[in-house]
Amino acid sequence: MSFRRAGAIFSVTLVVCAGVLLGLYVTRFLEAAPPTVNAAAAGLRQSSLTLQTVAQVGHGETRDWVSYYARDPSGKWVHSTILRVPAHSLVHVTVYQYDTATGLRNPLWGQPRGIVGGVMYVNGKPLRVLNPELASHTFAIPDLGVSVPLEGVAEEAPNQCENAPCGLDKAHNTITFTFNSGAPGKYRWQCFVPCAAGFILGFGGPMQTIGYMDGTLEVV
Repeated sequence: MSFRRAGAIFSVTLVVCAGVLLGLYVTRFLEAAPPTVNAAAAGLRQSSLTLQTVAQVGHGETRDWVSYYARDPSGKWVHSTILRVPAHSLVHVTVYQYDTATGLRNPLWGQPRGIVGGVMYVNGKPLRVLNPELASHTFAIPDLGVSVPLEGVAEEAPNQCENAPCGLDKAHNTITFTFNSGAPGKYRWQCFVPCAAGFILGFGGPMQTIGYMDGTLEVV
């Protein structure tokens, strides 16, 4: 067999293998994608999203990472960050924040932006800016200009949640705010606090994985 023919066979084999691997990757990714959680109706052109942030996911999960959970309209907590809301509507968000503070690297993120009135409520109290040292996570949708810091629970707080999803009997802060969903489309949202312990600069792992601290907002 000539070197030229052997080289051609080798090249074809590489292409076929690459195609098979790519197909397996895409298939596995699609199969592994978390379910879509629909917002609950909350009136004319209004909907509501209820989320929680936790220090680690519950038993039986493949990765014991920091994560978001979303509650579906039936009241069930779902380990997902793919959210669906109606277009051109007010979205009322409630976040039960169970994790402790990590801190913001950029104090600018301590000011809530892109929300109605520029005000978020922490345990019922209005707040226009959060001390960057108190932030545990953020809920941010860059393409919609939305960025909301989430205050962490105190390190010494009693009865902290160890396995998600967490109940309201566990130590937490409740953050509420409202934003306008805008035009139909798919928008990436994520946390911008470097909260991925064990990863370089804190921005690997869960920070880049859909279903944990990275997600998609489907506006329909």
